Amino acid sequence: MKWDKYISTKPGVSGFSFANLGLFTGFGDGIRGAVNSLILLGILGGSAALVGVYSSAYYAFGLMVQLAVGESMRLFSKAKIFYVSMLAVVVCYFMMSFSIRPMTFVALDLFVLVPLVFIGTLIPLFMADFAGKDGVGGMYGRYYFWLNVGALCSPMIAMAIADRFGERASFFAAAVMYLVAFLMFKRYKIVAEEKAPGKISPRRTVRSIMRGIRVYFRRADFARAYVVNVGYYAMNSLRGLYFPILVMEDKFGVETLGLVLTLGVIPYVILSNPVGRLARKYGQRMTNALMAVGTAAFAALSFALFFAEGRAMLALYVLTHIANALREPIHDLMFFNVANKSEQRRFYGVFNTSTNLTKFVIPLIGAAFIFVSGATRFMWLAVGLFGIISTFLLLSGSKPATIRAK
Repeated sequence: MKWDKYISTKPGVSGFSFANLGLFTGFGDGIRGAVNSLILLGILGGSAALVGVYSSAYYAFGLMVQLAVGESMRLFSKAKIFYVSMLAVVVCYFMMSFSIRPMTFVALDLFVLVPLVFIGTLIPLFMADFAGKDGVGGMYGRYYFWLNVGALCSPMIAMAIADRFGERASFFAAAVMYLVAFLMFKRYKIVAEEKAPGKISPRRTVRSIMRGIRVYFRRADFARAYVVNVGYYAMNSLRGLYFPILVMEDKFGVETLGLVLTLGVIPYVILSNPVGRLARKYGQRMTNALMAVGTAAFAALSFALFFAEGRAMLALYVLTHIANALREPIHDLMFFNVANKSEQRRFYGVFNTSTNLTKFVIPLIGAAFIFVSGATRFMWLAVGLFGIISTFLLLSGSKPATIRAK
């Protein structure tokens, strides 16, 4: 992949400038996360298992989009792709806030995933491009700090809007936040050299994607980073998808759900910067240790949540966020710690497929647990099992040998 050549930027722009965008994207994503599964529950006839099946198909589509990100950057500059993606999210969220028919909402929900995948991939790459000699470790701490500050109040705001105007109206606030992020990015005045237009060959594109995947997994350290990231997203995906449904099944209101979701964000705000600083100061060994401790604690709390009801369930849910806050700012560093600059640009798209691959497969597993058991809370057993497997992988063996890709 040809590197982007930046012709000019606003003075003072650095990797931290892109990390600051997390304040607004975190706010928008927090609103979406608070209401989306509830909207889908209504559209799909009140079946929590069907929500899981829909989510699986949704992220299968996202996985295909993720694989195309690298090829898109071969044809267009990251800045141009980012501008278009941000505007597309704004337009889709505005339309979702006013959509009346269920299928209109579903169609927009699928379409907006395309620019969201691009945005989620490009912000870390911009941070890496403008990181300087210190690397991305500290920037990831800043990025996740702002993501979580943005997400801190968004559930309460989402539930307040949902209670007054309906759940779909919450997407209006999400659209506003992404619009602010777009305007902030525009202020950076990034001008990148245009890439020479090339002939688009579907066959060549597929071959290039498959070759990149094969080369990526020849690297033992890259493969290990991928598997650990799958475990991270597996646990969060199940919890995020089904917890709002469990709250409603326990006869709590949307106000309680909004409060609990907000409380769950506080540990991330407090721990993001300290965890990022520890990972930057002590390197890969500290990153692995923090990931292992957070994953083991998350798994133990998930098994406890299987037996919990009422306020005990709410309290244990908040504690899972404390455990997860040890992992969130550093899980991507499992890749960045072992990849040089050119490898980051070439392989980050492949590494990032762990996000959508997990969200494609895991809801089906959660749905299977619910179908067989007849109870939504059985998904906590799946979360705990993934935690045990991930902890074992983090603790077992020495650092894998590195096989250099050619």
